[in-house]
Amino acid sequence: MLIAHRIALDPNNAQATYFARACGVARFAYNWALVEWKRQYEVWKANPSLPKPSQQSLRRQLNAIKREQFPWMLEVTKCAPQMAIIQLGQAFQNFFAGRARYPQFRKKGVHDRFTLTNDQFSIDGCRIRIPSLGWVRMREPLRFAGKLMSATISRVADRWFASITVDTSDTSHLPKAENQGAVGVDLGVSALAALSTGEMFPSPKPHKALLDRLRRLSRSLSRKQKGSANRKKARARLAKLHARIVNIRADALHKLTTDLTRRFHTIGIEDLNVRGMAKNRHLARSIMDMGFFEFRRQLQYKAAMRGGQVVVADRFFASSKTCSACGHRLDDLPLSVREWTCPDCGIIHDRDVNAARNLLAYGLAALSGPTASSAGCQACGEAGSGLGRKLKTKPASVKQEVSFVPA
Repeated sequence: MLIAHRIALDPNNAQATYFARACGVARFAYNWALVEWKRQYEVWKANPSLPKPSQQSLRRQLNAIKREQFPWMLEVTKCAPQMAIIQLGQAFQNFFAGRARYPQFRKKGVHDRFTLTNDQFSIDGCRIRIPSLGWVRMREPLRFAGKLMSATISRVADRWFASITVDTSDTSHLPKAENQGAVGVDLGVSALAALSTGEMFPSPKPHKALLDRLRRLSRSLSRKQKGSANRKKARARLAKLHARIVNIRADALHKLTTDLTRRFHTIGIEDLNVRGMAKNRHLARSIMDMGFFEFRRQLQYKAAMRGGQVVVADRFFASSKTCSACGHRLDDLPLSVREWTCPDCGIIHDRDVNAARNLLAYGLAALSGPTASSAGCQACGEAGSGLGRKLKTKPASVKQEVSFVPA
């Protein structure tokens, strides 16, 4: 399986300057290829006898003209522009398969990264060798033993990271599994997750906790003159705060998903329409502060690493309005109601725990029943539930490659 280890780098000023230049080359190549792809695709539609655009043809086209038109590309590794175009080809494949939106242009300060193939770098303890640059210090050694596949150098705020992908069968880094059977997980706003066992996991809500500081730094940035050194410093301070919010949220999600996949073999969750939920202007900020999509993504690949399974309930499954004891379903249950009494059996339900118990029952029934696939069950999220166009036919299943990023 493929495992990615993200390690913080400690470059000097010259190395950081090289990284920034390589990121600029990769970003330019990606945007150039996207423009060419659109132009050549329009030409192909007008004349289908011409070849369709592809990442291979665009790479050859860039190699033929970059020495004359873009000589500054030669100052960094050749992998930076070539891998960027390959990634654009993968983005178009995901778009046409209905797994992603149409590729967009990469922006400076947002998509600062470039990728190296396994023959262009090497690891030696706490350092990595970059072509045309030499050895760069890493904050920790690589945790996994196996075949090196690729390395992506990226910048977050003022820090540089190397995400190293390794093909390995070693699972010694995984904590020992307890295998307590199955559990249902209901995600919410007041608490991040409620389990069918009655456990509640609160969310750190980092955006809400740091909102005052975020507003203050945003006002400070807007008052600085464009192009000034003070504006650059204010932008760096704001970027560091945004990175801190992301890290706090990611840490909570990693700890929770790791704990769930270690304790339970089968996990039932619901298919949330996060985009639709965010249209509620009263709850939008709290909903986006939870990271529901990232929770599901981490849960699925971590369960797959341990041999477990995640059952995704149908989006219209009434988990909160159905009594988990007798099956009675309410006609309406406002979000403000956190506890309710079943009119049939008289049991008092906590809204979130009751939903988690219904998700557990749904998952067990979907896995054991002969019509699990027609009931809306999605084991490990394989039913093509992504962004982008909805296909008339379900795409063929492909081998799942697991990507693990430790907290």
